[in-house]
Amino acid sequence: MKNASGKSKREVVSAERFKAAVVQAAPVIFDRERTLKKVDGLAGDAASQGARLVVFPEAFVSAYPRGMDFGAVFGSRSEAGREQFRRYWESSVDVPGPAVDALARTAKRSRIYLVIGVIERDRGTLYCTVLFFAPDGAYLGKHRKIMPTASERLVWGFGDGSTMPVFDTPLGKMGAVICWENYLPLMRAAMYAKGIELYCAPTADPRDSWIASMRHIAVEGRCFVLSSNQFNRRRDFPADYPAALSDDPNAVVTRGGSCIVDPFGNFLAGPNTEGEVILTAEIDRAQIVRGKFDLDVVGHYARPDIFQLQVDERPKKPVITRDSVIPNSATRNRHA
Repeated sequence: MKNASGKSKREVVSAERFKAAVVQAAPVIFDRERTLKKVDGLAGDAASQGARLVVFPEAFVSAYPRGMDFGAVFGSRSEAGREQFRRYWESSVDVPGPAVDALARTAKRSRIYLVIGVIERDRGTLYCTVLFFAPDGAYLGKHRKIMPTASERLVWGFGDGSTMPVFDTPLGKMGAVICWENYLPLMRAAMYAKGIELYCAPTADPRDSWIASMRHIAVEGRCFVLSSNQFNRRRDFPADYPAALSDDPNAVVTRGGSCIVDPFGNFLAGPNTEGEVILTAEIDRAQIVRGKFDLDVVGHYARPDIFQLQVDERPKKPVITRDSVIPNSATRNRHA
């Protein structure tokens, strides 16, 4: 279908400009309800600045438990560590559940696409998860981190290939890759193959090397990269937080580094390491097509005659119950 200019609706959408935001802030650690209220306020602030897409950090609801060891060493777990896990579990999010409903209301109230890191609980297992919401409040889906890093594996389960979505929205094709998943080249290739244009990268990594990686991925994928990290001071953690942090309440624990990068590796906003902030930038989706002219790593710049990637997106469940009844020998004989 053509409009008055002779362009198709899809072409008009592809050339659209809009404002996006990444939120750099601290949650109310281990307090889910107060964190959800803070999310609602921050999302409203971003929307008031014109943002139509708002990205929050990894594990924002309700904690990235930096510095905690949960009392675990090879061959032993402490009772104190088990209680720390219980506290973390209690502040996590059921999907679906009341916290998801609250986030859906936030997206609808602010009329934004909301992408946010949560700690999801599924029975006795926690997952580092990103949730996606539409401006009408619809819950779009989730991505579970497929590879927790180092000690994260003590407390987070592993996602599988069934939750690696890229959503086709009016703003563009949107997905998320969490923290050091971004150092899995094959995962990046899978996301590029799905046509990701708005590459959301919630993280807990404040290093300079992470910021360099965001520029690399934007160039490699010819996509907009929106990286959001927490900014924490010691005072943002509970007084009884069981980790060796500074005694100075103003000491910076996580410095942020959030940024928005265009398909040519240019910073449109950030990186910011100064404090809590909402970074915004105008997204010109025409830059994606301009960039594909000389680099499309899953298109004209690929060599499928040499390299190919197979992706298994089937859910991997530990217990499968089948409804079919196995016929007894008499039944089998009648149908023989």
